[in-house]
Amino acid sequence: MPIAFLITWTTYGTWLHGDTRGWVEKGTLGIQVPDPERERQARAAMAEPEVRLSQVQRDIVEDTVRDHCRRRGWTMHAVRARTNHVHVVISADRDPEEMRDQLKAWCSHRLSDHAGLTRAVAKKAGRRHWFTEGGDVQTIEDEEHLQNAIIYVLEKQ
Repeated sequence: MPIAFLITWTTYGTWLHGDTRGWVEKGTLGIQVPDPERERQARAAMAEPEVRLSQVQRDIVEDTVRDHCRRRGWTMHAVRARTNHVHVVISADRDPEEMRDQLKAWCSHRLSDHAGLTRAVAKKAGRRHWFTEGGDVQTIEDEEHLQNAIIYVLEKQ
């Protein structure tokens, strides 16, 4: 039974299929090799410009994660929002993908509020994608792994 999870998700458009850093294909094991044509196709299919979080937006994301974990009674060990991704180390007796999806939804909501997209018309005209679909979930099985994950998120970014 995992004692925690390291949950990671990226901002919209910053790590596409075909990316030169490698990329993940749903249903396929391992990191895929760069594919410039696939990346070009993915970029052309984007509905909006990519998202690079400002420091203010990063603070909003981190505060939202902390607040949501507190409200749900989840133990948040570490959170760090970067310009193009977010890491959270969390313990809870929940499905980690469900936790990830809740956190992303609340962060998106708060970022939209901050951007002034609170009225129905503004919501339709404004940004609809802050983050990519899905994300990565790694299980943490013991205290040593938990401490290493916390250090990675807080100090190695």
